Amino acid sequence: MAADRPPPPPAPVVILVEPQLGENIGFAARAMLNCGLTDLRLVRPRQPWPNRRAWAAASGADRVLEGARVTATTAEAVADLRRLYAATARPRDMAKPVVTAAGAAAEMRRFAAGGEPCGVLFGPERTGLDNDDVTRADAVLTVPLNPEFTSLNLGQAVLVVAYEWLGAGDLTPPRVVPMPAETRPANRFELENFFAHLEEELDASGFLRVVEKRPVMVRNLRNLFLRAGLSEKEVRTLHGVVKALSGRRRGETG
Repeated sequence: MAADRPPPPPAPVVILVEPQLGENIGFAARAMLNCGLTDLRLVRPRQPWPNRRAWAAASGADRVLEGARVTATTAEAVADLRRLYAATARPRDMAKPVVTAAGAAAEMRRFAAGGEPCGVLFGPERTGLDNDDVTRADAVLTVPLNPEFTSLNLGQAVLVVAYEWLGAGDLTPPRVVPMPAETRPANRFELENFFAHLEEELDASGFLRVVEKRPVMVRNLRNLFLRAGLSEKEVRTLHGVVKALSGRRRGETG
């Protein structure tokens, strides 16, 4: 039996400081759940909470909103966290490390795996975080965008950070070619049988007539087909193609 995979590290907490609109809280919750984040904290939301517009905008991310914790101060919202990032696009006149969303995600994965709970502060939609809240953070988190236009709405900002967190732990290959259910990957015997058939017909046609070049040409052809990751069905089709072409050639010359 394969060894069980270790559990993933706990996801970061999202803290929205003075969010102005219920809809934006809902959009943020939707972005969080898209990426597996569920711990939402609200510091002094401007509109009464719970807010029906937040539920409408969340499009089903109800458990994030139902579990949201409302606090009167940022200090209360972050009290149990060991690492804290302040999401802001504005330059701050303070000596504080600056990381990208991708860099912060990698750091938070490492911290969380070591038992250090993490969180990200997001400020009000109009003004962003004030300097006092930025000072609470270990680092400023920023997203490299067009320097002439760096404006993100609250839901977008949360999604970028949450997506980078998800991607930092994603083991999915960047490109996958699914194998159809009615076939399977070709095995080595089937591939070698096809290569032998192909080379036999290429010899007969004269394509491999230059003796000193033949080994290189054969290797190149083999590598070409091996890179394709052929299925058993595709190998049978190629056999048919080679047979049809060789039969046509013989019919024309016979």
